Amino acid sequence: MATHKALLMCLGLPLFLFPGGQAQNHAPPGCSPDLNPLYYNLCDRSGAWGIVLEAVAGAGIITTFVLTIILVASLPFVQDTKKRSLLGTQVFFLLGTLGLFCLVFACVVKPDFATCASRRFLFGVLFAICFSCLVAHVFALNFLARKNHGPQGWVIFTVALLLTLVEVIINTEWLIITLVRAGGEVGSLGNGSADWTVASPCAIANMDFVMALIYVMLLLLGAFMGAWPALCGRFKRWRKHGVFVLLITATSIAIWVVWIVMYTYGNKQHNSPTWDDPTLAIALAANAWAFVLFYVIPEVSQVTKPSPEQSYQGDMYPTRGVGYETILKEQTGQSMFVENKAFSMDEPNSAKRPVSPYSGYNGQLLTSVYQPTEMALMHKVPSEGSYDVILPRATANSQVMGSANSTLRAEDMYVAQSHQAATSQKDGKNSQAQSPQNKTRW
Repeated sequence: MATHKALLMCLGLPLFLFPGGQAQNHAPPGCSPDLNPLYYNLCDRSGAWGIVLEAVAGAGIITTFVLTIILVASLPFVQDTKKRSLLGTQVFFLLGTLGLFCLVFACVVKPDFATCASRRFLFGVLFAICFSCLVAHVFALNFLARKNHGPQGWVIFTVALLLTLVEVIINTEWLIITLVRAGGEVGSLGNGSADWTVASPCAIANMDFVMALIYVMLLLLGAFMGAWPALCGRFKRWRKHGVFVLLITATSIAIWVVWIVMYTYGNKQHNSPTWDDPTLAIALAANAWAFVLFYVIPEVSQVTKPSPEQSYQGDMYPTRGVGYETILKEQTGQSMFVENKAFSMDEPNSAKRPVSPYSGYNGQLLTSVYQPTEMALMHKVPSEGSYDVILPRATANSQVMGSANSTLRAEDMYVAQSHQAATSQKDGKNSQAQSPQNKTRW
């Protein structure tokens, strides 16, 4: 009998000396035997929820980081100063969304002191950052929708920062008080191991965890209610931004209702407390992706668009090109104008017909040239040939028109001069015929 006991002790001694040999048999499929059991959910293929959430959170981190770079790089190209004042708050919102994706990993790994403390503190703070930015955005939109002039950028960012600091103070005080109070109560019992267990941040009821997020829920409700008045403003171009805020807040309310009911009631009814961590992780990933898809991407797509005032100025004062087509159009217009005016110069002229004072009018204003009226010409009666003399007048025509007018009036002057010469010769003959008669009279 003693021999059998000694044999069993010899066979069992290696198991006690090498406990890692037992751990090798309990490593889940997909995980390395040397991996810390705390991270089994990240590689366990039997429970794929950890791997799926890890992939979703990793894709969200990359997407949020790229969107942050795009938003910051688009700052020099933002033409609307009102949209530029919101960029600081939107970058702060993206940092909060990035933190939510990172917190998913703390909910996937198994709970310990560090992971539970980060969950209790950062869960409310990161959501407070996002919802505070939405409240600040709604605050600015209500001014812009009514007056088309909102507060400055630093004012909007300060509003979001102050609302976030309230949640930071609440979570810090709550975490410290619960740990110190639990440690003091158990410390009086004199059990050091129990003291450490009770003082752990993981030792908290699900209902208490939810009740600590009341301020975050108020921020969410305030952003949802504040987005409605922005839709009724006089300036309609800000309504779409109000629609973005309204869409993301409504989606967030639906996500929060589902995970709170599941976390506080559903898991207990199905006797599955192991689903508490997946519930928190799914809520974080789902709400973070809702932020990216329904708010961040639409806002980034609208940030570089000019305001209607700038678009109107651009249409009113377009940039004039100096290309070949522009020069060709101008030359074509000038040639058409000259050709149309040239047709009016081909009409036959008569030296016996009085010339109208408006015959040289070509549609241009003549400010420095004296133009006598018809009444002035009629009252100024010449001694001989009142209708035969054509008065030349100065015109302000172009070079082509000037040449045509000068040619035409030269012909008229030649006819008038020839007529005057003929008249003078006739008068000379009459005087010669009358001279013998005068001689006979004398």
